[in-house]
Amino acid sequence: MTLATLADVLQPALRNGYAVAGLVTLGWEDMRAYVAAAEAEGVPVILQAGPSCRAHTPLPVLGKMFRHLAESASVPVVAHLDHGYTFEDCRIAIDSGFTSVMFDGSRKPLDQNISETAAIVEMAHAANVSCEGEIGFVGYSGGEGSAGTDPEEARQFAQETGVDAMAISVGNVHLQQDKEGGLDIDRIRAIEAITEVPLVIHGGSGVPVAQRKMLARQSRICKFNIGTELRMAFGAALRDAVNSDPDRFDRVSILSETHDPVVAAARSVLRAFKGETQC
Repeated sequence: MTLATLADVLQPALRNGYAVAGLVTLGWEDMRAYVAAAEAEGVPVILQAGPSCRAHTPLPVLGKMFRHLAESASVPVVAHLDHGYTFEDCRIAIDSGFTSVMFDGSRKPLDQNISETAAIVEMAHAANVSCEGEIGFVGYSGGEGSAGTDPEEARQFAQETGVDAMAISVGNVHLQQDKEGGLDIDRIRAIEAITEVPLVIHGGSGVPVAQRKMLARQSRICKFNIGTELRMAFGAALRDAVNSDPDRFDRVSILSETHDPVVAAARSVLRAFKGETQC
């Protein structure tokens, strides 16, 4: 069994100059493909259950699915709650067998974000579970705008919460379909200069691949969340499968044809985060 915590996979990444992908899951087909891709590349992977996934499948079921995949995996697999918005979200995830929780208090005032995150860190660590927090606000493509992370606030947040990883807002945007933008390197370097915690980029699909590679090897960013580009790969594969035979109706048969394309897309994502010693 290679079930791991977030700290288990991020601390080696931080020491050795690579990053680990947090892959956003929506169901069995994609999470199974992500583990297959990680095994093929020989790298750890973080399976993430975000709000839309949890709206479709209850946390206790997701916990069992993640743990089942980890039991037979040849690489470390983290069962991670993404964007837990309440103490109760995180408690249920921990009780459901998750090994890592992300509490998102980024819309709240700094003091409240710190105090609530610290309480969840305490609960998580008591259960040998990791905790990720967010400081600054990462916005959404076509929706809420971002509020960039203030380096001094990031230092205070990391110090006073004890988080195992810290998500920051440095030009990244959730749900971005293109890679035309880029991250604010100066802001990243300013945050790195006064913090020691592993850093996390949400909305990684919108980050140019060349910048992902550089930051994985040359910064404290050692977790990139990737969702949109892999959902696009899944959607394209599903569309092809459905359109190839309009009379076919068995969803098991249809969905099986998404596996290989999603594995290939996930492998490409994972490859970019490797360090020099992993290539």
